[in-house]
Amino acid sequence: MRVGAHLRQDQNPVATAEALGIDVFQMFVTDPQKWNKPEPHPHAAEIRNSDIDVVVHSSYQINVASLNNRLRMPSRKAVEQQAAAAAELGAIGLVVHGGHLRDGEDSAEGFANWRKLFERQQDKGGFGVPILIENTAGGDHAMARTLESIERLWDAVGDFEQAGFCLDTCHAWAGGEELVGLVERIKAITGRIDLLHLNNSRDEFDSGRDRHANLESGHIDPAVLAEVMTQANAPTILETPAEGIPDDLAYLGLR
Repeated sequence: MRVGAHLRQDQNPVATAEALGIDVFQMFVTDPQKWNKPEPHPHAAEIRNSDIDVVVHSSYQINVASLNNRLRMPSRKAVEQQAAAAAELGAIGLVVHGGHLRDGEDSAEGFANWRKLFERQQDKGGFGVPILIENTAGGDHAMARTLESIERLWDAVGDFEQAGFCLDTCHAWAGGEELVGLVERIKAITGRIDLLHLNNSRDEFDSGRDRHANLESGHIDPAVLAEVMTQANAPTILETPAEGIPDDLAYLGLR
């Protein structure tokens, strides 16, 4: 089982991954708070040639489900550009949040917009990497907060070869999904888990708040998190506070 961490953008990710002793890492390819097009990565050749796997996380403002053209259209373009940058690095996937709608909007249209993303790119030859849709923590109109919404989303996109699923434990907890037995319930919908974000939560169950904590310092029993990792049997990324990652790896028996 490959286990690693999200690494900072201002570091040589391969060198940092080697120092941590991990075999997969996650990174951004552009400023996650902006619409900037990805630039060539200064360590691209080293990342491509390394035995350490890389996964790319897309920028946060992307919302391909949106019914607002001024948000949905740049979101589609950003996914295309960041997927191309991920493919250039030899990444195993691009993580994209499920997105959300505004109050009063028809959720069916949001799920249809997700399908259109894959249909449009399929006509162009595909993304180059799998698009790993991540469950989210809050919002009454989120596309991937509850199991019910994830099932509706998967009904829309699950038949596309490049559609994958990323399970975030903090997001599930904050979204009101019990973690015990969650892997089985998710797999009953998606058929698999392609990537796991293993995070504890700084907030209580069903808070709707996306605040990650290190494995032994949040509200989730760390033994439950470890069991989720075992059951998911997928590449695992710690998105926990950086200073605690060595202890997180040690808790998992990896240091």
